[in-house]
Amino acid sequence: MVKDKIKRGVRISRYIVYRETLVDFKEHFWAFIGSFIGIGLIAYLQSNFLGVNDNLFLIGSFGASSVLIYGAIQSPFAQPRNLVGGHLVSAIIGVSINYVLPDIIWITAPLAVSLSIVCMQITKTLHPPGGATALIAVIGSEKIKDLGFLYILSPVLTGSLILLIVALIFNNITANRHYPTNKKYTKIIRKVFSSRKD
Repeated sequence: MVKDKIKRGVRISRYIVYRETLVDFKEHFWAFIGSFIGIGLIAYLQSNFLGVNDNLFLIGSFGASSVLIYGAIQSPFAQPRNLVGGHLVSAIIGVSINYVLPDIIWITAPLAVSLSIVCMQITKTLHPPGGATALIAVIGSEKIKDLGFLYILSPVLTGSLILLIVALIFNNITANRHYPTNKKYTKIIRKVFSSRKD
């Protein structure tokens, strides 16, 4: 009885290790293409349409979001509600904290991150890069701080939407990738893509 349980546990462990170490070149290819185009579009818009004195459009937390929405598309943290909502909630928290307690970094930095985590949990929009979005609002350059509440619209909302649109396209090109994981939305997106091909 005990031997059977141990053998079964070993078999399951081997299968999990085997499955997790498989190299899926198609998956890696689409993750690369999606993230390259998503971040590339944001960087292109920043470099070609915003002057040197204009606001920043490409923030570090978008890199972390790209890992989730292009590389771990089945993760609950990678879903559209989490991507957009998590960044927005965190940006609002970060900018608000910066207004209330400017220049007290040892309080503002942890407070912005901690409050953004709790607010994302409450709103069911937990997206780990959101913590960085809140932190950037507090510790970012003067350009970012000068944006004030505009930081929420651009770069945060605009950049999140660009990443989402690219993810909806490239994560649904093949039959093996489905984004978002909610089947109702996936069917709608598949219909949109199939109608374009006809």
